[in-house]
Amino acid sequence: MAARMRELLSHSNALQQFVTENNLERRSVAKWVDTNQEYLDFPSLDDNTLRLLTLGIYQLKLKGSYIQEYLGSDCNLQLYREMEGLIRVRLQSRHISSRSYLIWIRYDSDHIIGWYCRCKCGSRTVGTCSHVASVLWYLGQQILVI
Repeated sequence: MAARMRELLSHSNALQQFVTENNLERRSVAKWVDTNQEYLDFPSLDDNTLRLLTLGIYQLKLKGSYIQEYLGSDCNLQLYREMEGLIRVRLQSRHISSRSYLIWIRYDSDHIIGWYCRCKCGSRTVGTCSHVASVLWYLGQQILVI
């Protein structure tokens, strides 16, 4: 795992660059369409795959509180109209009621390609922040349940 972490340190966050260059942080209705997880071709993610993506279990331990907020609030899941396999999720902060985080996840039917969150540590490529880990777990595990 240490070798993988060293390798990932040298990578920049390509999804962050794409989001910034294409100004996807704005609320452009024309570029995004609301959806739910039933219509996603999101890959199923077992616990081992999630641990490889997060590089540990700490973020996965926090998933419960974020998912409770997700299910109990006005969070929305949106698909990008101009490219397949890119979603945007607005996730409520579990500490500050007036704060929410935008999360982008790029995927194909088999695996996760990249992620970016607007929190302090959301652009890292070595592991994920807890917001991204929560969304990955929720969407990946929902597919396993169905």
